[in-house]
Amino acid sequence: MSNTTTINVSGMTCGHCVSSVIEELTELKGVENVAIELNAGGISEVTITSTLTLDPAEIGEAVAEAGYLMVANNA
Repeated sequence: MSNTTTINVSGMTCGHCVSSVIEELTELKGVENVAIELNAGGISEVTITSTLTLDPAEIGEAVAEAGYLMVANNA
C-alpha cells in the first residue's frame, strides 16, 4: 500500500534544483517516487509516494539538505 505526501518547497528555480531535492528525498526509507511541479522562484509542489508513513521532520531535513525550504501548504 502506498502513501502519498504532498509538500510545498520554496526556492527552486531550475531542473538542477529539482534533481537535488529528488535525490535527497529518495534517500528516505520507503520512498518510491518523487514528482515535482516546478514553479521557478515561487512555491513548487512536491509529491512523494512511499511504502511507509513519512515523518514531516525527516522530509524537511531532506529538503534542507538539498538547500531549500519546506513551507506550509497554506503559505
